[in-house]
Amino acid sequence: MRQRRWWRSMGAAGMSEQRLFEDRAALDRSLAEHIARQLQEDIAQRGAASLAVSGGSTPRGMFTCLASQVIPWDRVHITLVDERWVDASSPDSNERLVRETLMRGPAASAHFTGMKSGHDDADHALGEMNAKLERMPLPFTCVVLGMGNDGHTASWFPRAANLQHLLDPESDLLVGTCNPVTAPHQRMTLTLAAVLSATDIILHITGDEKRAVLEQAAEKHYPVAAVTGQYDNEATIWWAP
Repeated sequence: MRQRRWWRSMGAAGMSEQRLFEDRAALDRSLAEHIARQLQEDIAQRGAASLAVSGGSTPRGMFTCLASQVIPWDRVHITLVDERWVDASSPDSNERLVRETLMRGPAASAHFTGMKSGHDDADHALGEMNAKLERMPLPFTCVVLGMGNDGHTASWFPRAANLQHLLDPESDLLVGTCNPVTAPHQRMTLTLAAVLSATDIILHITGDEKRAVLEQAAEKHYPVAAVTGQYDNEATIWWAP
């Protein structure tokens, strides 16, 4: 399918690079191939690569495409951008989604680091989770973000009490916790500092409604604006209707 080249400017915060497609199947295939190339290049340069992915319905097709890419998956370390504080068997678990859709076929040999521990409260697991992620090949090769209709990405939710802490670009933490006001479940999430350190930041979204939200992100101070123009390392936007 033909790749679209343009949509209108997103306003004062500047404009991230955009890769826009006519349909979601073309987006899924192209994005999967792009990520596989990035991982392969990092493996060639430093012997290992790392990938942080988001949950939700948007990345399912891309995960299936990515799982079939033939690269040295045993040298790839996968983690999550964020996780709900639920058991890994829960339908709400991002870990479950990744294991069922991405870590299949050739990709089954990849190493996975989850964000959920046995602690009742995510805050009690913060030190453990930071230590676990620090053992991955860092900085991340690719971080694949999604976005909600409220302008959140990762688990950086509008109105969250510690949002500014999570969005501190100078933070020494890889992960933090969030108790969303507008969504269920406590969360563990990558910090903005961790995301900005990545070699390749990808914002993977679909649909006209999310496109409209993104275009207003800077003006309305949505959390996603932190990766679409506020700092030098911006996300590349991958979109289809």
